[in-house]
Amino acid sequence: KGMVISAKMKRTIIIRRNYLHYIKKFNRFEKRHSNVAVHCSPAFDVKEGDIATVGECRPLSKTVRFNVLKMEKNQIFGTARKQFRLF
Repeated sequence: KGMVISAKMKRTIIIRRNYLHYIKKFNRFEKRHSNVAVHCSPAFDVKEGDIATVGECRPLSKTVRFNVLKMEKNQIFGTARKQFRLF
C-alpha cells in the first residue's frame, strides 16, 4: 500500500511507501520512504492523496513493475507529498 503523490503520467502513478527502520544503537525507529512507479488501469479514478494497494507484475517499462489492485479514497488537506502515514 502507498499514498498517491503524482498522477501526471498517462496510466502510470507514483506512490509513496512509508516505513519505519529500526536503529539498534539508539533503540529507536527512523522514518523512511520509497517512491514506486505503478501502472494504473483507466478503470480507476485516481487523485493525489488516495491510498493504492498494489501487486507485483511483469516489467511493463524501465521503472514500472507493479499494478494497482485497489484504490481507497482519502481526505487530505494540503499537499500529499510529505505526509508520513503507515498503512
